[in-house]
Amino acid sequence: MRLAVLVGSPRPASRTLAVATAAAAAVARHAGLSSGCKVVDLSTLARRLLLPEPSAAVEDAVSVVLHADLLLVASPTYKGTYTGLLKVFLDRLPDRALAGASALPLLVMNSPERSRAVDAYLRPLLTELGATVPAPALAVLESDLARPDDVLEPWARQVTDALRPAAGRDHHRPDGSVSAMAAGPYSTVTGR
Repeated sequence: MRLAVLVGSPRPASRTLAVATAAAAAVARHAGLSSGCKVVDLSTLARRLLLPEPSAAVEDAVSVVLHADLLLVASPTYKGTYTGLLKVFLDRLPDRALAGASALPLLVMNSPERSRAVDAYLRPLLTELGATVPAPALAVLESDLARPDDVLEPWARQVTDALRPAAGRDHHRPDGSVSAMAAGPYSTVTGR
């Protein structure tokens, strides 16, 4: 299974990047995934995303996202939802581009009052792109960043439990490729 992380924070080396990579590591550990995880940090691409000319770095990032079987999408909460940077990047994807992939939405926020934003805004965006969101979305409070394992470990167990029913099912991608979880719950065979 190809695991990728997409981080929509405009700040380099952000807390969102740190918690997203820690969350991906926790999921990989609980799911028994041995291969590495690719990280797309949009802070490094921000200037290129709105330029009219093509950018190899942006196209590489799009490719990483399109080829992920499991995509963790993380953003800080800005104005009660995800960042515009994340939206600009996701707007580059074709219709139903994430069909056949599972997505894990994660928002970092300063107030528990905003915790519904991850289900109200980020989950629907990912499902509109065709992704399945099989596990609970994760709202990480800034107050939890000092001890992220307290939040990430129970969530990673829930993610693993939610992914198990997908074992053995084929997922057809818009490009005609097939992602299948076979030979155990978390190994992947793809036709890409």
